[in-house]
This record gives sequence, C-alpha cells and structure tokens, in this order.
Amino acid sequence: MRTTISISDELLEEAKRISHERKTTLGNVIEDALRVALRSREKGVAEGPPRPLVTFRGKGVRPGVNVNDSSDLLRVMEE
Repeated sequence: MRTTISISDELLEEAKRISHERKTTLGNVIEDALRVALRSREKGVAEGPPRPLVTFRGKGVRPGVNVNDSSDLLRVMEE
C-alpha cells in the first residue's frame, strides 16, 4: 500500500543509510522499524534505549552475577 508520511530530515537520512548498508529498500527499513516499535509497545517494553545500570562503590556488577535473576541477587547480597 502506498501512503505519505512526514518525518524529520535526520530520521530519513538515517533510514536511507541503513537501507543502503543492508542493501534493501527504504520501505523495508521503515516497515521493520515500525514492527519493532509496535511489538515492544504490545509487550509493555519501555520506550527508548536501555538505561545503564548505576552502581555504587566498586566498578560495576560483579562478574558472574546475573542481575536478571532475583535468586542470584539474593544469594550475592546474603554473602
């Protein structure tokens, strides 16, 4: 289906660059981006890029600690 949309010049240039890199059409790049955006919205995923994990004292998360596993975090905190 054909349609007309208005997007910023910067966004259009970035999409064109990506289509050139992937050797695909601009339409395919825009469709893929829209699918990702709609899927993440359905799943309730927060918008925007992931935020960095803020840590205090030390140099970040200890190696081998899975911050996505609450039982692993509890184990480490109880040590």
